[in-house]
Amino acid sequence: MRSPSPLVRYLLCIFGTVLLGSLSGLVTVQAIETWYNTLNKPWFNPPNWVFGPVWTVLYILMGTAAAMVWTNGHDRLQQRKALWYYAFQFGLNLAWSLVFFGLRSPVGALVIIVLLLFAIGLCIRAFRPIDVRAAWLLYPYLAWVSFATVLNAAIVYLN
Repeated sequence: MRSPSPLVRYLLCIFGTVLLGSLSGLVTVQAIETWYNTLNKPWFNPPNWVFGPVWTVLYILMGTAAAMVWTNGHDRLQQRKALWYYAFQFGLNLAWSLVFFGLRSPVGALVIIVLLLFAIGLCIRAFRPIDVRAAWLLYPYLAWVSFATVLNAAIVYLN
């Protein structure tokens, strides 16, 4: 079986990441208008409109990083391991939205987001030897999830 061209790899990774991330947002949108608005939130909670654009940019960066690893990897085992870390952390990312907004469980979501931080670090570490630029593309994501972890913990504390 022939491997997809680099362009197809980039399109699959970027659009796949944005699409899956957007689907998890469907659970989020409904809960924001109802349940989330009733929660006590810390003073540093951003306005709701900030989250969509930020996540869109982060998903594009994440998808680009995954495509770079898929395209530039020469050691197939190392490449598979790195992409497995990517899929694992992305699964945790999607699970966070479902648990926080779908199940309305800030405590459960806090457990997931702490695991997500660790998984993003492992993903960055796995990406670095394959393509250092791909690893760097994940740092804004790591920074935002770090902020989101503090925000999630504050919401647990205040509620």
